[in-house]
Amino acid sequence: MQYIKNLKLEDLEQEIQQLGEPAFRARQIYKWLYQKNTTNFSDMTDIPGKFRVTLEKLFRVDTLDVTKELKSRDGSVKFLFGTHDGYVIESVWIPDDTRYTLCVSSQVGCAMGCAFCATGKMGLKRNLQPGEIVDQICLAKRSKLVKNRITNLVFMGMGEPLANYENIVAAMRIITENLGLQFSPRRITLSTAGLVPQLRKLGHEGLRVNLAISLNATTDETRSFLMPVNRKYPLKELLKACREFPLPRRKRITFEYILIDGINDSPDDAKNLVEILKGQRAKVNLIPFNPHPGTEFRRPSEKNILRFQEILFENHLTAIIRESRGEDVGAACGQLGSSCFAQKEDKRISVAN
Repeated sequence: MQYIKNLKLEDLEQEIQQLGEPAFRARQIYKWLYQKNTTNFSDMTDIPGKFRVTLEKLFRVDTLDVTKELKSRDGSVKFLFGTHDGYVIESVWIPDDTRYTLCVSSQVGCAMGCAFCATGKMGLKRNLQPGEIVDQICLAKRSKLVKNRITNLVFMGMGEPLANYENIVAAMRIITENLGLQFSPRRITLSTAGLVPQLRKLGHEGLRVNLAISLNATTDETRSFLMPVNRKYPLKELLKACREFPLPRRKRITFEYILIDGINDSPDDAKNLVEILKGQRAKVNLIPFNPHPGTEFRRPSEKNILRFQEILFENHLTAIIRESRGEDVGAACGQLGSSCFAQKEDKRISVAN
């Protein structure tokens, strides 16, 4: 038995035709899965009853289970989703006036090993399949706390999206296409630690989603200390790929910069940041570090945060201080994964045959 949401539309059309039904049945099924967010084939009333029975025997609809919903004091909601093989992944829903953002995970754990990130402590368990990426959205929309309110998506959850390239691209096509979840690419942001070959490849996919680069340092020495990926793709190579990325008119790349006390928050760091981003259509998100268990890093003082921002302003660089949400439930930037350490082999969900 396979999960139907792992199939792209053209793949589902082939499967349906092999079962003796016309290809347009796949488009009907897609609408039920993504636009009506159904959980059962029996609800698909424009599909012949006999064929619905066949579908129930061959496919499963949901790839994940909601194991827990944790509501923060600020209204954010952290979802813990169980996978079919017993892992737990996390997503975060963030309400802000009329903007409702879901932070989506792309892997179970992460291999990047960034020093400031709780997810990296897990290591990489496996990539998420397209259906598991998409289902974070489908299941969150069903939540009584979310009430179908998701306007924006950010691929900034657990994992490095571009390290799961084929599955993330397949998922984004389902998310953006007319028969799928119908999200505008303008409302989707993909964040990467800087896998340069995949970044170049993404520029030619035609997806036109927003791009965010997790930068966090202005010298190779500091960035390699914080982010081991920099040893393979150093700043010069990464920034060259960013300058060559085919941006639509009036679009900018967002550079995320986690401010860590005594590591990367000095006035010289701010001046270096201005220098290395010259010639790049850029804006900067300054994210004060969010503490999590086992870290020795600290959040800078408000004075240092504001001084850093002011230097960027003085040099005509757009810089926004992003106050993290959901910190009290471990849902803030860099905190995802802490709930997953308690996974036990003997508590895994058995895999369905």
